[in-house]
Amino acid sequence: MIDIFEKRIIITALIVMGLFIFSLFYALGAKKADVTECLPYDKTYETARVEQLDKSTYQIFYVARMWTFEPAVAYIPVGSDVDLFVTSHDVVHGFDIYNKNVNLMAVPGGVSKTTIHFDQPGVYKVVCHEYCGTGHQNMQAEIIVNYPKKK
Repeated sequence: MIDIFEKRIIITALIVMGLFIFSLFYALGAKKADVTECLPYDKTYETARVEQLDKSTYQIFYVARMWTFEPAVAYIPVGSDVDLFVTSHDVVHGFDIYNKNVNLMAVPGGVSKTTIHFDQPGVYKVVCHEYCGTGHQNMQAEIIVNYPKKK
């Protein structure tokens, strides 16, 4: 038989767990966090490129290798949605975009994907956040978001 003290402890623990789970889902929605996808590997991801799908949708295929990201610079117009695909040719690398809440891993034989919206012009720095060797500190790229050209 459970006495009153044990009931209070169990109820308190359930309330605290419920608040914790609620706060996780609330924070996920408030930050509009996107869950990274892991895609099946394919040779087409080994070619670094920027592709325009339509007026406001782009895809950037990043290939990480010691100690560089390819493409090193990508130009995107303001207001674009960008699908990022990241893979690695050699070792595990990190992929972090300052001020955009993007944190991916570039793994050999794997492809990480996320979608991001660029609503402000600027130069967005991409850095490797996973130590990958002696040139790690130089592993950077840029996404340059500028105003669309007027016709």
